[in-house]
Amino acid sequence: MKKFYPLFLILLFVCSDVSFAQTPLDTLSLKSIFHEPYIPGTRPSFSTFSADNKTVYFNWNEEARARTELFMTGVKGGDVEKAPEDVISRFTLSPNGKKVVYQERGDILLADANFENERVVVASKSYDGNATFSPDSKQLAFVANGDVWVTGLETPFIKQITNKKASDPGYGIVGWAGTDKLVLSQRDNSAYKEYYFPEYVGEYVDDGRTRRGVPTGILSVVDVDGGKVKELFKAHGYSGYGISADGKFAVSNWLDADMKNRKIETYDLENDTSYVVFEDSTKGWIYGASLDFAGEGSRLMFRSERDGWNHIYTVAATGGEITQHTFGEYDVPFAEWLNKNELLIATSEFDRGDVQLFKLNLSTNKKSQLTKAEGHRRGFRLSGDHKFVVYSKTFFNEPAELYSLEIGKAKEVRLTDSTPDGFEDMGWQKEDYVKVNSRDGETPLSTSILKPAEIDEANGNPVVVFVHGAGSLQNVFMGWSFSYWREYMFNQYLTKKGYYVIEVDYRHSTGYGRKFREDVTGWMGKYETEDIEDGLAYLADNYPGADTSRVGIYGGSYGGFMALYAVGTAPEHFDAAAGLRSVTNWENYYHTNPGYTQPRLGTPEKDSANYARSSPLTYADSLQKPVLLLHGLIDNNVGFQDAVQYIERLIQTGNEDFDLMIYPSERHSFRDPDAWYDEYRRIYEFFEETL
Repeated sequence: MKKFYPLFLILLFVCSDVSFAQTPLDTLSLKSIFHEPYIPGTRPSFSTFSADNKTVYFNWNEEARARTELFMTGVKGGDVEKAPEDVISRFTLSPNGKKVVYQERGDILLADANFENERVVVASKSYDGNATFSPDSKQLAFVANGDVWVTGLETPFIKQITNKKASDPGYGIVGWAGTDKLVLSQRDNSAYKEYYFPEYVGEYVDDGRTRRGVPTGILSVVDVDGGKVKELFKAHGYSGYGISADGKFAVSNWLDADMKNRKIETYDLENDTSYVVFEDSTKGWIYGASLDFAGEGSRLMFRSERDGWNHIYTVAATGGEITQHTFGEYDVPFAEWLNKNELLIATSEFDRGDVQLFKLNLSTNKKSQLTKAEGHRRGFRLSGDHKFVVYSKTFFNEPAELYSLEIGKAKEVRLTDSTPDGFEDMGWQKEDYVKVNSRDGETPLSTSILKPAEIDEANGNPVVVFVHGAGSLQNVFMGWSFSYWREYMFNQYLTKKGYYVIEVDYRHSTGYGRKFREDVTGWMGKYETEDIEDGLAYLADNYPGADTSRVGIYGGSYGGFMALYAVGTAPEHFDAAAGLRSVTNWENYYHTNPGYTQPRLGTPEKDSANYARSSPLTYADSLQKPVLLLHGLIDNNVGFQDAVQYIERLIQTGNEDFDLMIYPSERHSFRDPDAWYDEYRRIYEFFEETL
């Protein structure tokens, strides 16, 4: 793989405190972890395939900085080059493969498949988008000002198809049903409420108003000639839609506001009939509920956890017998049609942290393994001709690179080599990747353990627990973290300063089945804390140098919530907590993020006990151990209100063993390297002082 390192970058590596060749891990500075150029480089991110499926476009920064540019390489590998500035990487190929349509400055343009003979199809004062070819490639539907229009590509004409009221939600195009009907969607947000996330760094205070809530989804079909709109589906909750390849059926995939009930309903567009083809319900919340029609006909494939694990099912569009195609105590995080009888799927059947690709025959349910090497794969994208799949793959201490697999040959090819020279020489410690038995004796907990560079045989070494965010996320796997790569390096830094570092994929994490995730329903924090405690017990039993009488815990977002919850409810196990952008009061999060909170805790009106026992604010009155809070002032995910309410409770109860740092210009995801560095410098100094 050809790598680009301009002279000034090479000099920077040699001369600065970010120098890889000259700076072993034991002298690595905190600044070098958080400042550009990034030590592991910038991860390449897939963008698209070329129209002929021979080229892969991806976003990357060759100087290991945050801002990315578009690069390109062959789908079978080869040299990496910066994409031409005028390359069109966002486009739709016509069904006959002869034309492409794309947008430029709000206008819609059409060209040959090689992007020659470009012409403007639609140009108006509004933003024109959602351009969708008809099945015969002769017409183009698009949306302007929330209404649907159709224009002819061979016979020139333009026609407005819908005429919504000003107060109605705008239309989106699901697809064509033949050449004379369009299936449309709408998202009604009229029941949303207004909330505020004030911004203070400007000349005047901005109230930061936003509207949040649970939407109502609407699915309709419209006759292109007559313009008559017929509503097929309308429901409060979360909905996805699709249309069969033969244009005969539309489908709605609906979850209620609690995400406890799911219904898949198909609509026979020729005979004006509907069928409920699948229903599921759970005490927790539905997860991994994707579906897709086959590329031919109207067979429907969907994923469901109805047997406790996320597996593949198929059913006819008219309903009837549902067929399960994968079985076992593992998840299928990805599935896509290859042809009318085969799927490309990914599974974690060998290990929860090892994701492999297979080809699945739906007639026999036989799986053919396509990848062999251990590693964690995700972000799968299938080429338009269904011959190649591109994805990210990582392994222990190997940051993710883009790989390509030619499905017929099942040969995995590395497309990118994006880590800077010298990265491998840093001396990264390979984590101990273990399965810890939980206290129930039945639940294995995937756990990562890093050991201190030097064991203090006389006094033992303190322990730091890192807790991943999101709750519903997997972060302990066979690879370099996708979401927490800075923390990955910070944890390694801590080992050089004499700490054990442990991370547990606690219950609530994804990738471990429905029950594992849903155990926390109605009481977030309780079981996650128990799982972390079980990890600490394993550490104490198997690592004699680990002094579990000195334990610090830190994390961001849900991880910050967990840090404050754990130190508030289990002070016998946790001695100090650093919480970044932490949820402290779940009622606040319910109002601004009901799609996350309501499925897990219910509503504050009906389920106040769930909210009280899950919120760190409840335990602040009796807090015994020191805490450090760090929060972006303009965070519009977990509002700064959470930090304010928690600190106010500590003040009112006379607690003096806390500290708070505010970052005035940062939202939930920090952007400024100086802010990143400042908060982790404070966390490190906090643990040095308290542990």
